[in-house]
Amino acid sequence: MKRVCLVCLGNICRSPMAEVVLRRTFADRGLDVVVDSAGTGGWHAGNPMDERALATLAEHGYDGSAHRARQFDPAWFAERDLILVMDRENLRGVRRLAPPDADVRMLRSFDPTAPDGAEVPDPYYGGHEGFVEVLRMIEAAAEGLAKHLENH
Repeated sequence: MKRVCLVCLGNICRSPMAEVVLRRTFADRGLDVVVDSAGTGGWHAGNPMDERALATLAEHGYDGSAHRARQFDPAWFAERDLILVMDRENLRGVRRLAPPDADVRMLRSFDPTAPDGAEVPDPYYGGHEGFVEVLRMIEAAAEGLAKHLENH
């Protein structure tokens, strides 16, 4: 079994959307992978997913209603095989906490069509289309990660 944690800033938009998508993608492929998510900050801890993120997921056949935000805990490095972050700010924050052997990468590094260093932008201050675009990016990366796990 593998354990993957997705990390963004507040754990109410990007990382919980990615958690929901990856869980479905892995389940559909029969991959035994445990997926969770967290934020680098804890100010939303205990809150549900952003309503716009929930609505975007629902429009595309996903259910994110069970999500509750939480802050990333450095103790999790010992319990996770892979930490996937959404942007360079998250990457810097998580790597500052990481032991030398931690596998911390950008989520979009698994999307074969994304340029090197591609980020999942934060849709929080934008409109509906930003959430749809984030979902598209996450789905592409999820497919790439599933293929990677199947081959390794």
